[in-house]
Amino acid sequence: MRSIPRSKVTLGRIGWLGALAVALACPTWSLLAQNPRPEPVPQTVQFNRDIRPILSDKCYRCHGPDSGTRRAGLRLDDAEAVLKDAVRTAPADGSLKVIAPGDPDHSAVLRRITASDPGRRMPYGEEPLAPREVALIRRWIEQGAQYEPHWAFSAPVRPEPPAVRNAAWLRNPIDAFILDRLEREGLQPSPAADRPTLLRRVTFDLTGLPPTPAEVAAFVADDAPDAYEQAVDRLLASPRYGERMAASWLAAARFADSSGYFADQRRDMSRWRDWVIDAFNRNLTFDRFTIEQLAGDLLPNATLDQQIATGFNRNHRMNSEMGIIAEEFFVESVVDRVSTTGTVWLGLTVGCARCHDHKFDPITQEEFYQLFAYFNSIAESGIGQKTGNTPPVVDAPTPEQQAELEAIEERNAAAEAQLAAFQPQIEKAQRLWEQSLGDSEPIVGVQEDGLTAHFPLTSPRERHFDGRRFVDGGSAGRRGPKTLDAYLQEPDPNAFDGVYGGGRALTLAAWIEPEAATGPIITRTLLDTPRGQGFSLLLVGGKLQLNLVGGNTGLWMDNDSGHVETVASIAPHARHHVAATYDGSRQIEGVAVYVDGERQELQVLFNGLGPQD
Repeated sequence: MRSIPRSKVTLGRIGWLGALAVALACPTWSLLAQNPRPEPVPQTVQFNRDIRPILSDKCYRCHGPDSGTRRAGLRLDDAEAVLKDAVRTAPADGSLKVIAPGDPDHSAVLRRITASDPGRRMPYGEEPLAPREVALIRRWIEQGAQYEPHWAFSAPVRPEPPAVRNAAWLRNPIDAFILDRLEREGLQPSPAADRPTLLRRVTFDLTGLPPTPAEVAAFVADDAPDAYEQAVDRLLASPRYGERMAASWLAAARFADSSGYFADQRRDMSRWRDWVIDAFNRNLTFDRFTIEQLAGDLLPNATLDQQIATGFNRNHRMNSEMGIIAEEFFVESVVDRVSTTGTVWLGLTVGCARCHDHKFDPITQEEFYQLFAYFNSIAESGIGQKTGNTPPVVDAPTPEQQAELEAIEERNAAAEAQLAAFQPQIEKAQRLWEQSLGDSEPIVGVQEDGLTAHFPLTSPRERHFDGRRFVDGGSAGRRGPKTLDAYLQEPDPNAFDGVYGGGRALTLAAWIEPEAATGPIITRTLLDTPRGQGFSLLLVGGKLQLNLVGGNTGLWMDNDSGHVETVASIAPHARHHVAATYDGSRQIEGVAVYVDGERQELQVLFNGLGPQD
């Protein structure tokens, strides 16, 4: 994110990439290849900047973190390892320290990289190090051979601008670094760009778009000393600025409005995309930008925007191919999150440590799976949804939609207040109507209280399961002790049918006295559907199982379905009150199961609940 106030943005601070691009585009830059001049060895050598690249390119393959390819037991990537292996004995040289801080002439490393004998010179069997690389290692040892943590774990330090000969050319500190390199190469800076070109460059830099003819004309005609700064402020205030800055971030976060893999079904990540754009436009600080994307939903009293921010970790591909193994692709999703987080925030290829300790970055396989454990707790199925976003999801209305929802809620509240005034009359009429029914008839509730049907245990209308099929109450009675089951065949307004019922609340409750570990309790299905959409509350192996089967079945797996099972079993040969509830949220978290009034811990067998397009 931007780290300086807009009022202080100058060409040097905001246009240094453009300035560097100008230098690279200068025709005289090609002289670098024709007449290169050796780059001097810096007065103070830094391990991360100067030494680590040499060791990584030339030494770590045989003397790095990979124990499987390490030779002679020598490891050069870690200061502690070097100190433990402090002495090397060579017949011709006597005893030498691997690296003797402050004493390059008694350091075996320097002896071996400068050896004239190809059989002793390192890197073995390769081209010798360049003179400048040898000089850097020598000076580093002279200055104490100080190791530094990997740069990804080190706080950045502002460097001192280098001294240059043509100091009058400088307009800001960044110019000094560019001019220093030009002077070392014997090159001269290009002439200053004309005003239309300057505005075009900065407009592309900040908005990704060219300036309009009117904007160019206004800038050319503006002779104010701070005309450029005013143009920059205008561009920073444009909503196009956030779009331009977000483009690179969206690419790093693997943003897509489709799920990838074979069918590449559509999903909608636009609300997270808009959050990123808005974060740049309101100059959100980088620490908040990080926290809210990685754990915004875990913040105390998290706002909707903070929950939306965590969409960063829902951009991974989701496979909905029939026949895939859910556990396998759940793991692939977790690995993707670990790898992407390491790449984006640490600049490390942590994905390599999935299979082994990283060969070049300081990440062990154990550390990879420690980070894996953090992302392994999400309540997500490895099977993607074919339509819409894969749960868990959160309703994310836009500000305009939120205003409309609030207006609807106000109208609903007024209507409910009017209904409440009639409630005594409704309840009186309900009681009179129920009294008019016989005991053998199912009591069907009115739509307002949501009751679909009530089946007394003595009702001849109830149906039972005899182990093979559903039979009527009379037959079940003659067969002996019956397995209680309420079996609904007729359509009802509260059925879980995927299209309508999948978004409605549902409650099932029954008294049971099981004599077997497995059997149906309450089942409801639409008989004219190929996959039997509906719901069922079953006893399976002593555990309660709730199955919600939606309408999006067709040729593929149930994408608008959810299946859960209690962790604990029910004691047989005892009477229990069981209940299952679904809040209509289209999320597996909206399901609950109770035994004798106690909420049960659930195991998710399949999570395919989700919104319809």
